[in-house]
Order: sequence, then C-alpha cells, then structure tokens
Amino acid sequence: MTRELWLNMTVREPERSKEFYTQLGFQLNEKYTSQDGSFSLIVGDNQVVLMLFPESVFRGFAGNTVANSWQSTEVLFSLGANSRDEVDELAMKAELAGGTVFSKPGERDGWMYGCGFTDPDGHRWNALYMDMSKMPQG
Repeated sequence: MTRELWLNMTVREPERSKEFYTQLGFQLNEKYTSQDGSFSLIVGDNQVVLMLFPESVFRGFAGNTVANSWQSTEVLFSLGANSRDEVDELAMKAELAGGTVFSKPGERDGWMYGCGFTDPDGHRWNALYMDMSKMPQG
C-alpha cells in the first residue's frame, strides 16, 4: 500500500496561488523545487502533499483535458477543524487571501459545523468541525 497521498491541481497563476495557500496556513514543501512554475505544499497534521501545476504542465502528464473549475466541480477537498472558531477563522482567511466563501460557516445536522470556499482558481474546499458527542448513533 502507498505511504503518502498527493493531491495534484492546476492553477492559472502559480504565485497568486502560492500566496493564497500560505495565507491559509499551508506550508511550502521545501523539498520540492521546480523550474516549470509548479510548487508543493504540506497540508494538515497528516502532512498531505498538495502539488499545484500550471495548466500546460498538468495537462502534459494527465493526458486529458483539464476541467474548468469555475464551471464544474470534479472534487471537493475537505479540511478537518478542531473547533467552530477554527472553521470561522479559515473562512475569514480564505476571503482575505482572495478566495470566495460560497457557504458561510454554520451548523449542519446538529453535530457538524462547516463552511465552503473556493481558491482563486475556483477549486472548492470546505472546513468541517464534527462534535462527535452529538453525532447520531445507530
């Protein structure tokens, strides 16, 4: 079985995207350097690798047409939060960094609290805090 999970996405303006994600608190992956405009970030406690590529580079190794992230959603990336305040803070950071909150922070089903936002390229993310003590049993 594999030991790591890498998420690969396209970006239109790599430097703008780098600024956006570092403002959210993602860490630049110093082990990865590239001359083609791509870069790598480390996300969360499990240290998931997020690779961001200019569209032409991504298309070259994906061997397929790149989806328009402003017109459709191929995947929704979810970030676990440790509290409601952390969800609120991430939504605020996303907006301040140039993203758009498409689902304001709020409660879901009595035990989840989350929000949804897009990055500057339209990729969709959500943050979710789950109060397991209130989770329905059964």
